[in-house]
Amino acid sequence: MKILDWYILKRYLISFLIMLIMFVPIGIIINLSEKVDNLTENKVPLDEILYFYVNFVIHFANLLFPILLFLSVIWFTSKLANNSEIIAFLSSGVSFMRFLRPYFFGATIVFLIALSFSMYIYPNSSEDYNTFYYKYLKNNKSVRDTKDIYRQINDNEYIYASSYSPKNQTAYNFTLEHFEGERMTYKITANQIKFNQDSLNYTLKPYIKRTITEREDIITKEASFDTILPFELDELTPTIYAAETKNYFELLDFIEEEKRRGSPYINLYMIDLYKRWSVPVSTFILTIIAVAVSSFKKRGGMGVNLAIGIVIAFGYVFLDKVFGVFAEKSNFSPIIAVWASNVIFGILAIFLLQKAKR
Repeated sequence: MKILDWYILKRYLISFLIMLIMFVPIGIIINLSEKVDNLTENKVPLDEILYFYVNFVIHFANLLFPILLFLSVIWFTSKLANNSEIIAFLSSGVSFMRFLRPYFFGATIVFLIALSFSMYIYPNSSEDYNTFYYKYLKNNKSVRDTKDIYRQINDNEYIYASSYSPKNQTAYNFTLEHFEGERMTYKITANQIKFNQDSLNYTLKPYIKRTITEREDIITKEASFDTILPFELDELTPTIYAAETKNYFELLDFIEEEKRRGSPYINLYMIDLYKRWSVPVSTFILTIIAVAVSSFKKRGGMGVNLAIGIVIAFGYVFLDKVFGVFAEKSNFSPIIAVWASNVIFGILAIFLLQKAKR
């Protein structure tokens, strides 16, 4: 790698690091100023607050890294252009595509770091981050779907409960239906079903089992009945942030299990799965756009380039959010929703790159 490559690569990585160092403390201060009343009211221990903000840094960096990278590339590339360094490079016989090579090296390094964050580091911190957030900052707001629970628990059995209390591990108006092929063979109902932590079984009150035979139905009734059932209610009502807390391979298994159970949140989980790849890939697209719009002098200097960059960055975020909401609230394809922004801005990147080369 030549001197030019090292020079640009170092500027690329250092500028991105500086941007993170600048914005992460700002994010912490803004968040703390908004939440300080909740923290004081709930008398949260200092060590828990400090640990929360360690996880907040990971959450914040993972959320905003594409935008911060985009702005950092515009910032240092504009400085190169204003100092006529880019003109000197190109005048020495270096082609524009050759000039871009260290940018691609830098984007690859950031891509690999972002990918490791997305696949493993962020999920590991997300559980603690969300637990603290909903406990102290959302005042224990329900983070589960606890109403009208209907799930397929295996190939032959389906359950229904009108409501579920995670705190008491108790479900109400419970029904379990067992099928052999398309024929129901028995049905269990109870007004209440409670999981017993000590004995690891369930208590059903009152217990009614209807066994269906070819000749007659056999009804069995008990005021209270203890039994072992092939499921855990907590697993059937995962938290709304469950997908965030699993690494990539755990998430694949989780989605397959939720599909089998008939979860209504599959689109939400699929969006999270596809973003594990789409967000890191955006590193290359946003880098090309940033170089294309800032590699030549403009009237107004760096301020114009940053203004253009901010408009493009917010356009990217806006499209990403709009398509994400479509997929969450409708049958819109999650893979299209997640990758649409990258495709649209990828086309823009190619257009701007061709224009910059000329």
